[in-house]
Amino acid sequence: MEVTRALIYAGWMSLLPALHAAAQEPAPLFREFMGINGHTVQFRPALYAPTCRLVRDYHPIDWDFGDDPATPTTFPMARNGVDWLAVYGSWRKEGFTTDACLMFDQIGATKWRDAEASARGYGEAFARAFGPSSATPLVTSAEIGNEPGKYDDALYRRIFAAMAAGLRAGDPRITILPCALTTTVSGEYAKSVSCVEGLGDRYDALNLHVYALAAGWPTWRRSYPEDPSIRYLAEVREMLAWRDAHARAKPVWVTEFGWDAGTRKPPATGDFAKWEDVSDTRQAQYLVRSYMVLARLGVARAYIFFFNDEDEPQFHGSSGLTRHFKPKPSYHAVAHLLATLGDYRFDRVIREDSGKVYAYRFVHGDDPAKAVVAIWSPTGAGKKGTFDLDLEGHALAGVKKMHLSPRAAAGPALRPRGGRVLVPYDESPVFLRLERR
Repeated sequence: MEVTRALIYAGWMSLLPALHAAAQEPAPLFREFMGINGHTVQFRPALYAPTCRLVRDYHPIDWDFGDDPATPTTFPMARNGVDWLAVYGSWRKEGFTTDACLMFDQIGATKWRDAEASARGYGEAFARAFGPSSATPLVTSAEIGNEPGKYDDALYRRIFAAMAAGLRAGDPRITILPCALTTTVSGEYAKSVSCVEGLGDRYDALNLHVYALAAGWPTWRRSYPEDPSIRYLAEVREMLAWRDAHARAKPVWVTEFGWDAGTRKPPATGDFAKWEDVSDTRQAQYLVRSYMVLARLGVARAYIFFFNDEDEPQFHGSSGLTRHFKPKPSYHAVAHLLATLGDYRFDRVIREDSGKVYAYRFVHGDDPAKAVVAIWSPTGAGKKGTFDLDLEGHALAGVKKMHLSPRAAAGPALRPRGGRVLVPYDESPVFLRLERR
């Protein structure tokens, strides 16, 4: 009997990967996957339109009600005079899909005298004013908090549950997310997933922030995205595993990831005297490679932090795609990725050899006869190599190298032979466009 049970159990376990894969939604097209973090009136939608189709706003909810969360809102106007119709309307005009991070981290916890009533009222008013079913459908999703580390878990859970109920009542079609989460204990920058356990009907997707930190203070040194010695991708895998165990079928969004790349030296003294950034080229490489690796892991959306910087030599002070609103190499690299893979979705891994080479295949959303293969060195040490690619019955229709400027980067001259092609690669991904013969 025990042997029979073991065989049955083993049989079911062998089927689980296939059943899980069948239950998953298709990977998103890259134009539905690539996002950027903006900020209210500072974001310039026309400038960033070439880089992505998704934008996340840090929406301070105290702008809407002032000092007291119980104060009724006056949407579409914020109480401080900002016209959200003008702000979010300009984003939609440029083709963006907007996610609003309803940020209350800056509000003292004691201000919530009746947390449930105030949070629910705000959520319902916001969704009715801007949700996808409203007369002004400007916001498709809303996050309840950003990184509310100053709130204890019990109060955050109360506010989350109530605001989520309000958002759902205001517009059942709006996508609801919690704040940045972690599968470990709550901290300054993320709340534990335990804060939303048992509240699966209140949210539609999970949310996390990940940075490729190899060290914290005083250097804040970041490594390359594929580095197996850091927690960057491990945190994503752990959240996906938690999702599979506790919130099946709910997508996972990475709403912050990025690298500092500035031109100024850090100050001689103070908290950031030993701060380290990366070069402009490395920022571009790491962002583009992160998008592809996050898509490969099964993340549904990924938003770069940040849209612009003022070249400040400090942690998160030079993470923009633009510097003083002038495009950095990362701007051109991300724009090129969108132009290359916007109509494609992740298909499969061809090779994942840590420290040597990564090769991923992407397939066109409407025409499976078209594919793009991306190949790169998954390192931060300038390693190069040559990859022997099987074209699998396809013709080579074009070759492009990741851009670092508005001018197209020349791809390597390739000569397929016998259905294969030798592809030289380095840390800037090369993209091969394939079409079935």
